[in-house]
Amino acid sequence: MSDCEDSSSPNKLTALRDKKDSVADVISIPQFYDGRSIFITGGTGFMGKVLVEKLLRSCPGIKNIYLLIRPKRGQEINSRLSEIINGPLFDKLRKERPNDLNKIIPIHGDITSEELGISEADQALLSRTVSVVFHSAATVKFDEKLKLSVTINMLGTKRLVQLCQRMISLDALVHVSTAYCNCDRYDVGETIYSPPYSPDDIISLVQWLPEDLLDKLTPSLIGNRPNTYTFTKALAESMLLKEAGNLPVAIVRPSIVLASVNEPLRGWVDNWNGPTGIVSAVGKGIFHTIMCNEESVADFIPVDMVINLMVAAAWKRALTKPAGMTIYNCCTGEVKPITWGRLVSLAIEKMRIHPLEGTFWYPTGNLRRNRFLNAIHSVLAHYIPAYILDILARMAGKKPIMIKVQDKLAKSVQCLEYFTTHQWKFHGDNVVALLDALTQDDRQNFQFDVRTIQWEDYVENYVLGFRQFLFKMNPSSLEASRRRMTKLKILHQITKLLTVFFFWRFLMSRSKKLRDLWSRFLGLIASMFKYLPMAITA
Repeated sequence: MSDCEDSSSPNKLTALRDKKDSVADVISIPQFYDGRSIFITGGTGFMGKVLVEKLLRSCPGIKNIYLLIRPKRGQEINSRLSEIINGPLFDKLRKERPNDLNKIIPIHGDITSEELGISEADQALLSRTVSVVFHSAATVKFDEKLKLSVTINMLGTKRLVQLCQRMISLDALVHVSTAYCNCDRYDVGETIYSPPYSPDDIISLVQWLPEDLLDKLTPSLIGNRPNTYTFTKALAESMLLKEAGNLPVAIVRPSIVLASVNEPLRGWVDNWNGPTGIVSAVGKGIFHTIMCNEESVADFIPVDMVINLMVAAAWKRALTKPAGMTIYNCCTGEVKPITWGRLVSLAIEKMRIHPLEGTFWYPTGNLRRNRFLNAIHSVLAHYIPAYILDILARMAGKKPIMIKVQDKLAKSVQCLEYFTTHQWKFHGDNVVALLDALTQDDRQNFQFDVRTIQWEDYVENYVLGFRQFLFKMNPSSLEASRRRMTKLKILHQITKLLTVFFFWRFLMSRSKKLRDLWSRFLGLIASMFKYLPMAITA
């Protein structure tokens, strides 16, 4: 890295503070980021990519964006960066301002390593030049082993804080947490709650105990929380409160992050995490039932709204310099709620209108509270068809995959079940205050007012998004897919009628009373048709 970077650009912020009492009145968000160098962890992830694109596109005066990247599966960091910026998310920037992509500078490192795996030269560069840090690196696997979850979510955060304490011009550190880090309580405010254990004790435990023993202890350690993810994210917040000292920290807590609502591409999504894998399996016709309280609020937040709030949170933190940490519950449930029942209904409706290619069966979905009935339905609708398809695949000389797919879906459903059967009240007073602090232009350019979400339009774009960006299906294939869907609908209705008929015949063969009832019913129908002509002529 070059040694000629300097940290003089933020000095204009001090000059403007001397001129005006309310800096927010004179400095817009893009102006604030002019000339600044930004450091981002987790920049290769779902949220990180959107953050990088948004900063470059909406804050053109940014000097550099340093991106922590580790080699992965034999792919070096420059190759990984090239793959990201050549994806559809960056289409607009590549067409309109391709040179701005050169502002992205990869920093070789690893969140799981000491000192984040960053070389001394790069640490010195970051310490000297960076004034805003976004920390979004985390393992979001709900069933991650505790050792790795602690290493990434807690130790990674601690090591970043140590680096930030050396940054001579740091104006804001935005830490991405989760609204569900306090899922052991129903009412969640914008505050850090005391965890059941000391973060340092958990770190020591993880470092000293054998992993097999740690795995056995994990259920008792996480207590009322459903997984290691929510447990370690809660501890990371508490550790940040202790370790950060006077660092200018803001914490953003999104709920379940889904596809973009508006920018830069409607419906953009790049992973199968959360409900996306399950919803798309419903669209394929291979998944039909899940444990869920259909009346509970499904708290989803579009990824671009989370990113806009993060960008604005750094701006506000730097300009107002509040005492202590500011926490933002970035959620929709209290202001723009949608229930699980409504969400699933909309998703199925839109997937029937915009079908996936090669759909196996007509998309249907059942949300059940009865575990036994759900298990029976799962065997009948998921595993029996999967076994049949795998047998046919073997007979055709192809690789059987459907049982593996169903096992993977079952695991995903198990991880998600806690969130589909519970509900929370997330308060967002700080989010409202941040929104009120924005100028009209910034409100439009950095939109995170969830009241503007139109759920029906959003779900439709979400379906079209994972069809295009995850399944890589061309929009031109929609008409053929719709013709196939019509055939599947007819087949689905015929199957339902045949099922009812054979079930009824089975019951009648076992009961004389039912046979007599059936005979009387048919006799009644016959008499109605007998007297119908007389009624018409009369």
